[in-house]
Amino acid sequence: MSVYVVGHKSPDTDSVTAAIAYAELMKAKGEDYIACVQGELNPETAVVLEKFGAATPELMTDAAGKQVALVDHSDLAQAPDNLGDGEVVAVVDHHKIGDVTTNNPIFFCAMPVGCTGTVLKILYDMEGVAVSSQVAGLMLAAILSDTVNFKSPTCTDADKKAVEELKTIAGVDDTDGLFMDMLKAKSAVDGVPPMDLLDRDYKDFDMNGKKVGVGQLELATLDQVASMRDDLYKAMEEKKADGRHTVLLMLTDVVREGTDLMVVSDDPALIEGAFNAKLDGNSMWIDGMMSRKKQTVPNLQNAFGC
Repeated sequence: MSVYVVGHKSPDTDSVTAAIAYAELMKAKGEDYIACVQGELNPETAVVLEKFGAATPELMTDAAGKQVALVDHSDLAQAPDNLGDGEVVAVVDHHKIGDVTTNNPIFFCAMPVGCTGTVLKILYDMEGVAVSSQVAGLMLAAILSDTVNFKSPTCTDADKKAVEELKTIAGVDDTDGLFMDMLKAKSAVDGVPPMDLLDRDYKDFDMNGKKVGVGQLELATLDQVASMRDDLYKAMEEKKADGRHTVLLMLTDVVREGTDLMVVSDDPALIEGAFNAKLDGNSMWIDGMMSRKKQTVPNLQNAFGC
C-alpha cells in the first residue's frame, strides 16, 4: 500500500520540498512513498521547484482510506481532511508537537531546528542515503526560506551546517542570491487578490478552544502593501467571520527585521497584552518579530492560557 507524504494546508516551500525529500528517502529504502501537496504552490515554491527541475507533487487533500506521512506539521487543523479515517504512519517536523494521535506506534521525528529540511538532512545522514543534487537544492532552498537567510530566531547551528553541506551537493555557490530570488517571488503582491495573499502562508491554531488564524507575508519593504491594507483587513474580517476568535496577519519586513502585525479579534486587548504592544488603528509594529513559530504562536498560547 502506498504511503502519501504531505505537508500542511496553505503549503509553503518547506512543506512541499519536505514531502519530496522524505518520499525520496523512503524510496531509497525500497518503500512506496508518494510526495503530495494540499494546495496550489505559492510563488516562492514554484520558483524553487522550477530552478531545481522538480515536478509539482500530486494533490491530496483527503486522507480517508490512505496511509499518510505528515511533514512540517502535526496539527489536525493543518492536516488533510478526514485524517481520522486514514492511518498516520510517520511524522517528520520541526514545530511543537500537535494534536494528531495514532492507534499504533509510528516513526516520529521532531527536532528544534529552523526547518524540516534540516531534520531530513540529518535523517538522510543517519540512514546512510546519499542526497541527490535535486533534492539537496530543494532542501537548501527550504532552509534559507524558513530561517529567512539565517535572520530568524529559529535558526540553529544545525541549519547552517546543513546549508553548507547541501549547497555543495546542489552546486549552489551563491546562497544569498538564491534567497533574494526566492524573496522577490515570495513578496510579489501586485495583482494578487487580498484573500490569496492572506492564504499564501496561513495556519489555524486551537488556542484553548478558540480558533486563531495567523498568516504571514515576508516583504522587502512594507511599502509593497501600503495601498492594499484596507483590502487585506477586509479579507481578514471575512476569514474571522468563519468561526474564528482572532485572525492575525504578520507583515514581516525582512530588511528592517520586524513585523507590522495586523489584528482582527474579539479581544484586541488580549492580543496587545500577548505582545506587550499597542494597536495603532488595526496594526502594531513589533521590532525583531520574524518567526510565527517562535515569536508569535508561543505568545498567543500564553495569552490564551494554553
